[in-house]
Amino acid sequence: MKTFKKIVDFYINSSIHVALSVYALTRLTGCLFEIELIESVSSFAFFGTIVGYNFVKYDALARSQKLEMRLELKAIAVLSFFSLLMAVYCFLWLERNTQFIASVFLGITLLYTLPFFPNRKNARNWAGIKIYIVALCWVGVTLFLPIINTNLPFTHYVFLVAAQRFILIFVLILIFEIIDLKLDDPHLKTVPQQIGVTKTKRVGVVLMVLFVLLEFLSTDFRLEFFALKLALALTTILFLLFSNENRSRYYASFWVESIPIFWWLVVVMI
Repeated sequence: MKTFKKIVDFYINSSIHVALSVYALTRLTGCLFEIELIESVSSFAFFGTIVGYNFVKYDALARSQKLEMRLELKAIAVLSFFSLLMAVYCFLWLERNTQFIASVFLGITLLYTLPFFPNRKNARNWAGIKIYIVALCWVGVTLFLPIINTNLPFTHYVFLVAAQRFILIFVLILIFEIIDLKLDDPHLKTVPQQIGVTKTKRVGVVLMVLFVLLEFLSTDFRLEFFALKLALALTTILFLLFSNENRSRYYASFWVESIPIFWWLVVVMI
């Protein structure tokens, strides 16, 4: 049992699980827009997410030498190195325009992690902005990169999906912020810190209702997709309503981050 727990912990701590969520959303874009050549972008998103998330989580601690290099962290460092090599390899297969946009999101990641400006903290510690940066990056990587890489036009439906995906990621992050409320620095001014847990949950529910209603604006409305997004919204709302500061870290880091994966798998099966 201890061995299984260690494997699961490594799977989560090394950002493999969150990378699978990003991969799933990227592949979902391929399904929604009938993109056949999606593998290079989705693989880049997967390996790039491992590198980016591990860089964000461990860079500051490693540079300040506050992080003891335990065996697990050494394994994460090795995984991140090979993921970087794979991300670079996949990057070379992307179209030039896609490479440019991918570089922009790399810049945002660096800005999020490193203090570029004198006497300023990194963007991760800018009050109230973290949730918007993360949601924007997820939408950009999982939706806009595949669209740009295949030279598809930016239609009304693309922006509709972008709005829905931003809302979904935003609400999923709200769940993390509720669970991490006791651990987060008060100066971060996360949504629960500013308006409280109860109001945060209300905001999340309203956003997920909007997520569903936006589907009626689709020029290619399909009942099966509407039913699927309704089920997705209800599942997310349930996770949001049952979230609290005393929940296990697996509640968000595994189950909540599994929602995009299950969504993609269901779409593939129908």
